[in-house]
Amino acid sequence: MTVPVLQRIHHVAYRCRDAKETVEWYARVLGMTYTTAFAEDTVPSTGEDDPYMHVFLDCGGGNVLAFFELPQQPEMGRDPGTPAWVQHLAFEVADEAALLAAKAHIEAQGIDVLGPTWHGIFRSIYFFDPNGHRLELACNIGTPDQYAQLRELAPAMLEEWSQTKRAPRHAAWLHEDPAERGDR
Repeated sequence: MTVPVLQRIHHVAYRCRDAKETVEWYARVLGMTYTTAFAEDTVPSTGEDDPYMHVFLDCGGGNVLAFFELPQQPEMGRDPGTPAWVQHLAFEVADEAALLAAKAHIEAQGIDVLGPTWHGIFRSIYFFDPNGHRLELACNIGTPDQYAQLRELAPAMLEEWSQTKRAPRHAAWLHEDPAERGDR
């Protein structure tokens, strides 16, 4: 059996309450370009009678975010057993200046923004779209040596987590914000 050779993510799809509102929000708030819509009364993969609108937004760099509006399904919600901070979409911005500019732009739209938050090798901000999906904008700030160290530590960290279900301390330096130590 041959393992498939993946090239990239073709698209990621989520549900939305209102396709038009969602397309307009992502264009206005994040600058995404609306590229494609599929609408059917019957689901091609299952044959079910379930009208839908499927919209596609270009996120840049060959990345596509898609949404389904499903008017005949029960109102959408989120997994009640998963904290709101867990399931999210993260988009990369160029640098810290771009992150701060994005924060100002998003807040000017009347949207609450959390952060910037320090993650050792990146900083990020968080906010919610009109469908209740949590979004993150992140800028990488790590060095090549830090990324190499994390790749090397990843197997040992996963193994320790698997056995203990407690946070391994192999990369504790990730949690030491230099701004809090006065290094900035």
